[in-house]
Amino acid sequence: MVVFNKRKVGRTALEVTEFGFGSATLVGAGGTMVPPEQAIATIHAALDAGIGYFDTAPHYGFGRAEHLLGDALRFSDKPFALSTKVGRLLRPVRSDAERTVQHGWTQPFPFEIAYDYSYDGIMRSFEDSLQRLGLGKIDILLVHDIGTKTHGVEGNRRHWADLAGGGYRALDELRRQGLISAIGLGVNEWPVLMDALAIGDWDVFLLANRYTLLEQTPLDPLFTTCRERGTSVIAAGPFAAGILAGTNIWGPATGAYQAAPPEIMARVEALREVCRSHGVPLGAAALQFALTHPVVCSVLTGPKSPDELRQNLDWWTTPIPPALWRDLVTAGLVESNTPLPA
Repeated sequence: MVVFNKRKVGRTALEVTEFGFGSATLVGAGGTMVPPEQAIATIHAALDAGIGYFDTAPHYGFGRAEHLLGDALRFSDKPFALSTKVGRLLRPVRSDAERTVQHGWTQPFPFEIAYDYSYDGIMRSFEDSLQRLGLGKIDILLVHDIGTKTHGVEGNRRHWADLAGGGYRALDELRRQGLISAIGLGVNEWPVLMDALAIGDWDVFLLANRYTLLEQTPLDPLFTTCRERGTSVIAAGPFAAGILAGTNIWGPATGAYQAAPPEIMARVEALREVCRSHGVPLGAAALQFALTHPVVCSVLTGPKSPDELRQNLDWWTTPIPPALWRDLVTAGLVESNTPLPA
């Protein structure tokens, strides 16, 4: 079994394992079809491997991911930390014909989402998640997908007013009451996190696909500000939605995963060539890259099967010579101010 180190979440007492487990792919993210027994087996394999941080959201499969994760974790005798998200409430539909919101989940529960970042909406979302999970405790609550990439300029203005006017107060109250240990945001676009730092004190940001071997745009000012403020970052999507792990799928800031354009494919091939020259799989370098930044507390992946999990663990333990990182900087493939292993 791999021994995973733990890192503190912001200035809280909560710790998470450096390797985290995300549940979106278990319920159809990217068009995958994962049988329930395979999903449960993958979560159990993660627990057995020593992974102690799990992430989910009401949005994932319209409640299905929270059910799966709760069922798998409920009777575990192994310690774990859990994050879920707020900002989307679920409304029942009796058939697919009643749906008004497009989605890409392969096996969704009979619900669709309604955005609500208000005080009451966040309090209700928290209680609903506890019910779906069947657990008595949630460690981290993250405001999900707020920002112009998701809602547009006008739509986001309304949602941001709800968050700033009452939603943040709800999260802070839950934190102060000890009902959760940490609060933050979970998004695909990083500029909105700078806006969030202007309205409150956040413990952690889950940022998907933006801090990878392909992209280091959050380094400054976001990561420098997070370090000053004591806010951690969960680097989700280290494979940039899959393109760094052998697929052709890439995750832009819109969150709409898509086939990678030619310029991204060319950059991936250049990264692969440097890795190949050192005898290192590109997936291993991609997985280990983000953890070298001091604000990053965990790297979050989404394996769909025990076999995929084992592949990730092999990459996690692959030795990487320091010269590989230096060569990536020299080739202009990694920003020169990126913290890298000695």
